[in-house]
Amino acid sequence: MNNKILFFGFLISLCSCLSVFAQPNILWISAEDIGPHFGCYGDPHAITPNIDQLSAEGTRYTNAYTTAGVCAPCRSGIITGMYQNSIGTHHMRCNAVLPSWLKPFPILLRQSGYYCTNNSKTDYQFSRPSTGEIWDQNGSKAHWKNRKKGQPFFAVFNYTGCHESGIASEGKYRAVTGKLKPEQRQDPANLDTLPPYYPDTPVVREDWKRNYELITAMDAWAGSLIKEIKDAGLYEETIIFFWADHGVGLPRAKRWLYGSGTHIPLIVRVPGKEGGQIDTQLVSSVDLGPTVLNLAGIEVPDKLQGRAFIGEKLSAPRRFVFGARDRMDERYDIIRSIFDGRYRYIRNFEPLKPYYQYMNTPEKGATMREIRRAEKEGTLTQTGKIFSTDKKPVEELYDYKSDPHEIRNLASDPDHSIILKKMRSNLAQWQSEIGDIGLIPEAEIEIREKKTGSRFEIMNGELSDKNQVQRLVSIATKASQGNPALGELISAITDNDPVIRYWALTGIGNIGVAEDEVLELSKKAMKDESPNVRIAAARAVARLGDTDSALQVLRKELRSEHQWGRLAAAIVIDEMGEPGRKVVKDLKEVLSTRQPNKYILRVANRALNDLLGTENRVP
Repeated sequence: MNNKILFFGFLISLCSCLSVFAQPNILWISAEDIGPHFGCYGDPHAITPNIDQLSAEGTRYTNAYTTAGVCAPCRSGIITGMYQNSIGTHHMRCNAVLPSWLKPFPILLRQSGYYCTNNSKTDYQFSRPSTGEIWDQNGSKAHWKNRKKGQPFFAVFNYTGCHESGIASEGKYRAVTGKLKPEQRQDPANLDTLPPYYPDTPVVREDWKRNYELITAMDAWAGSLIKEIKDAGLYEETIIFFWADHGVGLPRAKRWLYGSGTHIPLIVRVPGKEGGQIDTQLVSSVDLGPTVLNLAGIEVPDKLQGRAFIGEKLSAPRRFVFGARDRMDERYDIIRSIFDGRYRYIRNFEPLKPYYQYMNTPEKGATMREIRRAEKEGTLTQTGKIFSTDKKPVEELYDYKSDPHEIRNLASDPDHSIILKKMRSNLAQWQSEIGDIGLIPEAEIEIREKKTGSRFEIMNGELSDKNQVQRLVSIATKASQGNPALGELISAITDNDPVIRYWALTGIGNIGVAEDEVLELSKKAMKDESPNVRIAAARAVARLGDTDSALQVLRKELRSEHQWGRLAAAIVIDEMGEPGRKVVKDLKEVLSTRQPNKYILRVANRALNDLLGTENRVP
C-alpha cells in the first residue's frame, strides 16, 4: 500500500512539474551503437561524467530496449511510433510507402507550434513524408537557436562517432578519440567486462577498449550540448532525453535481438522533478515519439503502437517489449523476440541459417575476423562455439537475471516449460496484432504494395484478410518444426496465397528428406507465378537432391525483374555451396551487370570467392 501511495505521489509531482510550462522545450541527445556502458548504470570502467550527471538530475531507465539491433529499422519505428515490421520498414535500406494517416510525430509538433530540428541523421526508410515536411531544419546546421523568439523547440542531435565503424576503422577511431586525455584511456588488459562469447585475445580486447573510449568521447560531446542549453538560460525550461539507437557495434550484439544488441541507455531529465530516480518499467524505442507528444500536451494518435511513458496521460505499463530482425544488409534471417524484464524468448523462423552469416560490413571488423580465425583453428571456447554453429535452434529462452550474457538456452528445460509456452503465445499474438509483414518475402511485399498503396495496408487495410496474419504465423512456425509438420506443409503447397506456398516450400526445404511425391510437388512449384515461391521451391528441390533442376530455375531468377527476387536467388545459390559451381558463369555475369542494389553483388561475389578460392571485394 505504501508503494502505491508513493507512486501516485510521484505522478502528481511530475504532472505539477510539467504544468509549469505547457509547451516545454525538448532536446534529444542520441548516440549510435552503444549499450548502457556508463558509470550511472554501474559499469566499473566507464568514464562518462556528463551523462552520469544528467542521470543524477533526471531519471535513469533500466529496462529500455530497441525494436531491432540495427539503426535504420529502429529509426523508422522511433519517428513513427510504429513497429518497423508493421509498416514495412524492417529491411535494411528499403523504401516503404507509409499509410496516408501516419504522420511522423515531429509533424504533429510543428502543427502545434514547435520548431523542430534534426542534426542530422534521418535513415527512416521511407521517402514520404520528406525530411522537409518532417523538420523545420534538417542537416549539419540544424539548431534550436534558429527558431523564432519564444518559440518552443524539439531538437535532435545525433552522435555518429561511436558507430561500429569507429571501432573497425583505425582512422575514425583516432579522429574521434584524439582529444581524450591519458586518464580517459582504457587499458584493454584490465577490462573484465568482455563478453564470454568473444575470443579473449589482444585484438578483441582492443575493440572492446575502443568501445569504451568512443563512449567517453561521445560523453564530452553530450556535455557540450547540455552546456549550450545552460548558457542560453534554457536548462530549466527544457526536457532532455539521452538514448542510443541500439546496442554495441560488435558481433552478436549489433544486428541481434539479445540484450547486447537491444538494451540501451535511456535517461530523461524533466525540470523540477527530483533527480537520481531509477525507473524499471519496460520501455520500447517506439515509445519515444508518443512520450514527446504527451509531454508537449499533444494527443497521441490512437493508431500508434508506441505508448507514452512520461506525462499526464499514461496507459497501462508494458508487459513486454518486442524485437524483430529481418534483412540485415545482404542477408535474410527472420527472427522475433519478446522480453518481459526477466525472460527473453527468441523465435528463429529460419533455423538452418547460421548465427554468423557472412555479411560484408561486420566481416571487416577485427572481432569478427578473430571469431573466424578461432573457428578455423578450432580454438573457440565452449561459449563461443554456441554462436558459431551452422544452424540455430528454433527457440531460445534466457533468464536475463541469472544469465545476463544470454548463453544458457532454457527452451528445452522442463522447469521452464510454462514460461516458454507463455512467451511463445504472446509473441504470436503480437505478430498477429501488428500485422507482421516481415513474414512476407520482400519481392512479394513490393508486388502487393503497388496494389494496396502502402505496406501497412497489406496486412492491416480494409481489404486485407483478417485471418491472414494468423495463418502466416502458423505456417511460418510449422516451417521450422521439421518432420512433425510435413503433412500440413505438403497441403499448403497448393494454397491460394503465394506467401503460404512460400513458407510451405521453405519448410519442406528445411526438412530436406521426403518421398518422391514431395519432390515432384516441389518441382511443379518451381513454375509458380510468384518469384519467391519459385525460389523457395528451387531451394527445396536442391535440398531434396535434384540440384540440376533447381539451378536451372535459380539461373533465371538471377535476371528477375524483381530485385529482391534476384537477391534471394543469389543467396540460395551461395548457400548450396559446391553445386553452385555449375552457375559460376551466371554469377560472374551478375558482377559485370548493373544491379538495382549492391547487396546482389555482395552475395554473388561471396559465392564466387568460396567456389573459386578468390578474395575479390565489392562495395
